[in-house]
Amino acid sequence: MSELIKVVNLTKQFENEDVITPVLHGVSFNIQQGEFVAIMGPSGSGKSTLMHILGFLDKLSTGEYWFGGKNVSGLSDDELAEMRSKSVGFIFQAFNLLPRTTVMENVMLPLVYTSIVPAEQKSKAKQALESVGLGHRLDYYTNQLSGGEKQRVAIARALVNNPSVIFADEPTGNLDSKSGLQVMKILQELNDQGHTIILVTHERYTADHAKRIIRVRDGRIEDDSVVVARQIAANNGDLKK
Repeated sequence: MSELIKVVNLTKQFENEDVITPVLHGVSFNIQQGEFVAIMGPSGSGKSTLMHILGFLDKLSTGEYWFGGKNVSGLSDDELAEMRSKSVGFIFQAFNLLPRTTVMENVMLPLVYTSIVPAEQKSKAKQALESVGLGHRLDYYTNQLSGGEKQRVAIARALVNNPSVIFADEPTGNLDSKSGLQVMKILQELNDQGHTIILVTHERYTADHAKRIIRVRDGRIEDDSVVVARQIAANNGDLKK
């Protein structure tokens, strides 16, 4: 595997007038292409801020961030937006789907500002939806779907641009346990197919579906280790015995 992400002594602080709030303190780690990594920590630990920086939604304060062998620490807002659109897919706890819009149209959204012709956009969206088991829901509206189906639409939308990495931010937080396991099963299958997955969660149970856990506490890395007793989700929303 080749190195996809390298973070060196990364810090982040927020400034509001004369008030400076440090959030991340000298964070360093590497993530290889094709890994399934969970970034785990309690509320206020800095894990979401770290994800926002890794996903080009925010800038670091000091340190270095390398992505695909390129130092992206000093990119402008426009350059960050371009990296975000080409290299990253996001799955959020709240789904972030457009209401009164079809499943197909939601998944096509990341392709709207590309040079891909509409016919190919539809083909890519259909393929992504079929990959998460929603090929029969293309013309449904999002308010006609269950919570688990909405999250699968969000996964398809994250996949449609064939990103280098998929960030899943508390992807099971709004789901019942069965639907949550079905979502984790899809993420594990995507990783088995070679996709790099970075899961952000505060729950050890969810993190154990990954292959490696980076624990963050008070803005510092507390532990970085391989998952020994990994949870493997089954197709029916249970765990494999």
